[in-house]
Amino acid sequence: MRLEIEQGVDDRSFNSLCDHLGLSHEYAFRLQGPINLMRLMSLYDLIDRPDLKYPPFTPAHPPAVQPPERIFTAIREQDILLHHPYDSFTPVSDFVEQAARDPQVFALKQTLYRTSGDSPIVRSLIEASRNGKQVTALVELKARFDEANNIQWARQLEEAGVHVVYGMVGLKIHCKCSLVVRREGQALRHYVHLGTGNYNQRTARSYTDFSFFTVREHITREVANLFNALTGFGRSPVFNHLLVAPFNLHQRMQELIERETAHARAGQPARIVAKMNSLVDKITIDHLYEASQAGVRIDLIVRGICCLVPGIKGLSENIRVRSIVGRYLEHARAFYFENHGGEALVLAGSADWMPRNFFRRVEVLFPLEAAELRRRLVEDVFPMEFQDNANARELRANGGYLPAPRLDGEPAFSAQNYFMAAAVERTRAAST
Repeated sequence: MRLEIEQGVDDRSFNSLCDHLGLSHEYAFRLQGPINLMRLMSLYDLIDRPDLKYPPFTPAHPPAVQPPERIFTAIREQDILLHHPYDSFTPVSDFVEQAARDPQVFALKQTLYRTSGDSPIVRSLIEASRNGKQVTALVELKARFDEANNIQWARQLEEAGVHVVYGMVGLKIHCKCSLVVRREGQALRHYVHLGTGNYNQRTARSYTDFSFFTVREHITREVANLFNALTGFGRSPVFNHLLVAPFNLHQRMQELIERETAHARAGQPARIVAKMNSLVDKITIDHLYEASQAGVRIDLIVRGICCLVPGIKGLSENIRVRSIVGRYLEHARAFYFENHGGEALVLAGSADWMPRNFFRRVEVLFPLEAAELRRRLVEDVFPMEFQDNANARELRANGGYLPAPRLDGEPAFSAQNYFMAAAVERTRAAST
């Protein structure tokens, strides 16, 4: 625990508060400035100074999921990958909204970690329950800074007849999963949305994330098994395609790194590309060092904390680490393992490489199996982010971050600007 309190509080009140909380004074800080920095965010909307703000941007509406009424047909036809905020978050809301209104939909199951104050997804879950569908919502009450919001939504969901589950003892539900069960002919078909970001249409405008829709049975079955386990209706599940914490995610990640290490030691091409918010887990870092020493080429995009030190001769000279901080918060997690001689593994999901994500949270990483979606990530997203020389900083062996190098006369290149321009072009092409 950390306590921040205004500078002027008297010692008696300060000591009483610390004693009541059982908090050592070394974790209590008296501040002269504003205590709640989140309130400063409202100034952006209140101040009419377009010259101080980024130019407006309208996300692309992928034609594959338009109009909303055909979203289930679209998902049956092909897997769909959206890259927010360049692609609109609306199809994610449409997915739940259409499920609430579709008479063929039998049940909905949804995780809720961070939701906005006026959440269309929560409204759709309430509507679905009132329409007689079986609705289950896994609400994480301990989502930092959003506890009050989540308690309010949980009460409204319960009042509408939704089966609300408040997580598991000792585990925070951080995965982003939505499951729709739909009657089609004589059978039930499962539709799934899996993501790297929260079901929050407000942050979806400023966070970069991936959304994935599929009806692949081996994926949807495992998502259904996970929901059953989290709601107490199933035993400890087995996952062969999804990587799920705390069940198999950590072990599987180490196996994948070790597989690349074995390829390199055998003189074969080996490469790992990983994009995440933070890299802290010591076991994973040690395995990455071993992989580097074996000759694996490792490229990491770590926006925040990175406890791995790249570029040390004999230890990590084959590892490159960069952080991108720009207009949008880089929030997506995605991973590539080359797997020479077999099919490369491309994953995305909710988990960083941190002990809390591996062992104290419920997380889901999902494979991208459609060739077009894999190419989009491996041949477009990753290369553009490693080409960025405007918003990228590279981590050096001495622990310092320096701007990505740029040759004399070389123009600045922003990956985020590139993705925005590509979204505008997709919108233009769809309208012609």
